[in-house]
Amino acid sequence: MVVTELLRAGKSVRYFTNNSAARPIQVSAFLNHLGVPCKQDWVFTTGVLAADQCSERGYERVLLVGEEAFAQTLRDKGIEPTNERPDAVVVGICRTISYELLDRASAAIRDGLPFLATNRDATYPLESGRLQPGAGAIVAAIEVASGMEPEVLGKPNPALARLAIESAGTEADQTVVVGDRLDTDIACGQAAGCQTYLVLTGVETQLDAGQAGGPDLRGLLSLQ
Repeated sequence: MVVTELLRAGKSVRYFTNNSAARPIQVSAFLNHLGVPCKQDWVFTTGVLAADQCSERGYERVLLVGEEAFAQTLRDKGIEPTNERPDAVVVGICRTISYELLDRASAAIRDGLPFLATNRDATYPLESGRLQPGAGAIVAAIEVASGMEPEVLGKPNPALARLAIESAGTEADQTVVVGDRLDTDIACGQAAGCQTYLVLTGVETQLDAGQAGGPDLRGLLSLQ
């Protein structure tokens, strides 16, 4: 197991994801079930990032386009998902999106509420190789309907990478960001000033010239 070998070599490992519907405790439990070492405080999600940002900006009530796990993450920070007098519109992955919710969110943005999006990932890869619509597809619909661009909090914004770097107690130039998307994972790592490693297990199928990477994580061991 590559992660175990990295930890044994004294490396710090952190995980960050654009998936706002995945809570850190769920991510850590899932990875440990797969045999990948992970502690809950090693995980950073756009749900947590969005909750932190809303709290810092004084948004106590938000119109949420997202799933129950995201709603609970917001509540943990004292932020109430509601349709009544919200302070902002927050959009993430929402597999139960309805026309009514699309209408409500876009109208609120047209009326002047801040528009925060977890990410613009157009698709989400499945193990079968099929692609599902990602949060970006929902964000795009609301953007078109409202006529307003969102503030994107997750990758390629380097905020998640910076949280992970701070948690690990390292420096950007001593950090390798690993991911399977050039437009989010790799762009995020580059924006944070990190080295990057593209693994060809998701959306991308080939390496660009000069881009470190490989078919799986084993190539990381040669970067030590």
